[in-house]
Amino acid sequence: MLRIWPLAAESPPLAAFVRRISFSRTTLASPKASTSANPATPPKWSPNSIRTGVIARKRGMTVLWSDQGERLPVTVLQAILSLEHCQVTANIQTVRRDRTEYHAVQVGASDRPAKTESNQMLGHFNKARVPPKRIVREFPVTPDAHVPVGTTLSALHFVPGQFVDVVANGIGKGFAGGMKRWNFRGGAASHGASVSHRAIGSTGQHQDPGRVFPGKKMPGRLGGKRITTQNLAVVRIDTRLDLIFVKGAVPGVDDAHVLVTDAKKTMVALGRHNQAKGLYEKVLPKGVDDLPFPAGTAKLAKTLPSIVEAPAYRRSPFIPQE
Repeated sequence: MLRIWPLAAESPPLAAFVRRISFSRTTLASPKASTSANPATPPKWSPNSIRTGVIARKRGMTVLWSDQGERLPVTVLQAILSLEHCQVTANIQTVRRDRTEYHAVQVGASDRPAKTESNQMLGHFNKARVPPKRIVREFPVTPDAHVPVGTTLSALHFVPGQFVDVVANGIGKGFAGGMKRWNFRGGAASHGASVSHRAIGSTGQHQDPGRVFPGKKMPGRLGGKRITTQNLAVVRIDTRLDLIFVKGAVPGVDDAHVLVTDAKKTMVALGRHNQAKGLYEKVLPKGVDDLPFPAGTAKLAKTLPSIVEAPAYRRSPFIPQE
């Protein structure tokens, strides 16, 4: 369900939660309440915090050169521009059966005409005071990382030097054979083979067991599945065009929607581990002092330079070693 944001200091009893879950599963956060109850000091990021993600579009790949002359292949992701407004549409809090609380931030992106949206979703967006969106996704967060409804997220949500995970649907390749799908070697190319050069070979045994075991690698549909690429380094941020330059390849076709979040392993898990061991200088990656919390907004992006780039911390590859 969705609760009024900001959260009350005293939580109601579990019975009240159960009644709200069963009778009202879509209570939107109140924008007035979120602005009136903001604390005087902005909240700070901690290793135990999990921030929301951003919905962006994959614009393609290019190359950048570091300050040491190193060539970096990067993928360009665009957060908001023109009709790509990535905005918070709801804050969610529910109680599971084991009495643990689930917190999430619902984010929408890509404005669409109101006449093409269903009446149910139109009411949902009208309560959040945001335009209708083509894509709406939910990002689990910690209780301190809720974002006021209607906030516009920007590329500055991520800091150059940190690592991110990118989720997208991979490129579909259609029905493929065993050699392309599973990297099978195939049969002989010339001698001793006829009409079976790319065949997968035997698929089982004899009368016993008399069947093909489940999970056997065989020809079938290849690609078109949800893929998560982990631990991609953020190289550069363009606050004017809201571009995120990440090092490496990202799944999906160009102009496809992708979900970008803080890296689960190298940012969240490793940060908590180093915090518990007392290695405070290693909680965040080298060169990163802090993260925008609870989110990097378009208002914050206007106060910074148009280009923010991470310096190279490795040894220059062009200096000979002694």
